[in-house]
Formats: sequence, C-alpha cells, structure tokens
Amino acid sequence: MKEKSLTAGLEDYIEAIYVAEIEKRPLKGAELARTLNISRASVSEALAKLVSKGLITYESYGTVTLTPKGKSEAIKVYNTHNILKNFFEAVLGISPEEASENACRIEHIISPNILKRIGDFTSFWQNHSETSFEQK
Repeated sequence: MKEKSLTAGLEDYIEAIYVAEIEKRPLKGAELARTLNISRASVSEALAKLVSKGLITYESYGTVTLTPKGKSEAIKVYNTHNILKNFFEAVLGISPEEASENACRIEHIISPNILKRIGDFTSFWQNHSETSFEQK
C-alpha cells in the first residue's frame, strides 16, 4: 500500500482551504484557525509545512491559496469525505452532522479499494432502493 505524504491534520487544512475556494471566500490564517477550531500558532506551523510541500501559497497575514498540486490533493480528500458522508446518510440513515463528523475521521485512513466499493454500493442503493431507510 502506498504511504501517504500528508498527515490527517494537513489533509484537514487543505480540505478547508479547498472548501473556501469553492465558496469563493478569501481565507487567511486567522479564519482558518477559527474554521478548524485550532490555535493560530498551530495553523502557522501547518501552513509552513504545506508551503514547503508545494501545496499552498501563503505569506504571513495574506490569503491562503492552493497550488495546482495542492488542489489535486484537496479534491481527493474532499471527494473521499463526500463519498463517505453520502453513504452514512443515504444507506445508513445517519444525520448529516454525525455523517460529516465520522466521514472526517475515516477519510484519512480508508483504502482506495474500500472507498470505491462504498461509493459503488451507495450508487447501487440509491438507484435500487424502493424504500427509504427509517432512522431509529
């Protein structure tokens, strides 16, 4: 199995930056700290690591943006999160909040093979399920 180049924490950062870009929201370090509920010092350290890996551009007190390489990595994390969240909500009937929270935890450790199978199963379920899942 291929070793990941990013920690779960760094993946959370690039995913949050990507979401801000999708929403066309300029993102600075302080806002990222609030979004992730992390100290500014921790954000500064993580942003420096992401700059050194060539995944973002950032200067102190400036806007954080993804490089093309960073955007590619962020899209993978974002898509993984959404596949898992969709499975939890559509197939298991989990609330959106709980589904998102658990997707965020699992997205960092799931293998591509299992992720693909979950995505395929969710699609099958949505196309063939005659009744909705009733939450208990």
